[in-house]
Amino acid sequence: MDTENLQIQIKTFFGLEQILAEEIKKLGGRNVEIKNRAVNCEGDLGFLYKINYSARTALKILVPIHEFKAFNQHQFYDRLFKFDWAEFMDVDQSFSIDATVNSETFKHSQFVTLKMKDAIVDYFQDKFKRRPNVETRNPDIKFHLHIDRELVMISMDSSGDPLFKRGYRREQGEAPINEVLASGMLQLAGWDGKGNFLDPMCGSGTLLIEAAMIAMDLPAQIFRNRFGFQNWKNYDSDLFSKIKEFRVNRVRQFDGKIVGYDIDARMLNAARMNVEAAEMEDVIEIKKQDFFESKKELFPLLMVFNPPYDERISINDDDFYKKIGDTFKTHYPNTLAWLISSDLEAVKKIGLRPSRKIKLFNGKLETRFLQYEMYEGTKKVHKLEDKK
Repeated sequence: MDTENLQIQIKTFFGLEQILAEEIKKLGGRNVEIKNRAVNCEGDLGFLYKINYSARTALKILVPIHEFKAFNQHQFYDRLFKFDWAEFMDVDQSFSIDATVNSETFKHSQFVTLKMKDAIVDYFQDKFKRRPNVETRNPDIKFHLHIDRELVMISMDSSGDPLFKRGYRREQGEAPINEVLASGMLQLAGWDGKGNFLDPMCGSGTLLIEAAMIAMDLPAQIFRNRFGFQNWKNYDSDLFSKIKEFRVNRVRQFDGKIVGYDIDARMLNAARMNVEAAEMEDVIEIKKQDFFESKKELFPLLMVFNPPYDERISINDDDFYKKIGDTFKTHYPNTLAWLISSDLEAVKKIGLRPSRKIKLFNGKLETRFLQYEMYEGTKKVHKLEDKK
């Protein structure tokens, strides 16, 4: 493996590719290229460690190690059996394979995964007269198999567990938002830690914690203990320690306020436990407060939230969304608010035209991330005043 010029593929959610590309450029990625739900780039081993530790919208980070064409299962097995697996793992290490397959030739991902497993095991048996173990739950080495028609690409998963598993979540609500999606939403909304932040329906607190991490420039994985690359044969622990130290030294003071409201005592308790696990009690304030009875207290203010919607938690949608709109209009003048919803009919009851709509997926649910700009008076008055 050429550790100076690694080809790297970083997976993300649909709609966050541009945000991820910007993150990767800032972290020093070369030849950054946007793909569907992924960003490709180049970098050295240190850069690979840095993006695993710091990139907020990365789900998993893959390093391709082998690419070939196969037109039938015999060619597929043969090319894999002849590959030098010993360069990438030891016989006493366990491994797992996950696969994405889009091919007429290889229709069943389980079948090709089994074939690849056989080829790896047979290679080691042939060379060392010993067999490595396949371990699905907690393997030392994770391989990713991607087949597109006849093209086969084998990568190593440098992350291990998916990178949305930040390590601070102790409790979760009925439908917690994924940490990577939460961070992506905040960055799409323009949150940079300047000003104040409110999540008026905070649930178990994920948006609050991700907002605080952005505001303080805390590395996304500061609470994580383990990465896949730490089991690689070329792992450089001194280099990783230096990278962590450098990133942690960049952490900055945050002078604004990050506040979460909720009316559900169980959710408030879950949010407090998660905030405590993230050691952010000094930065995040959680209040028992009905958003519909609240007034704007923080200036300037960015609001981002994930209101309950029907697939997750049953509510009377029309009335609920109308109340959101009424609260925006009467109690939150001169505020930028964003919300995510899969109920595209119900959001019309907000009674305000969204100034931006971004398609995102929350799990398998197709949603829209909507921006609302609340002005005191009308836009026309503001435009006239601006011209004076």
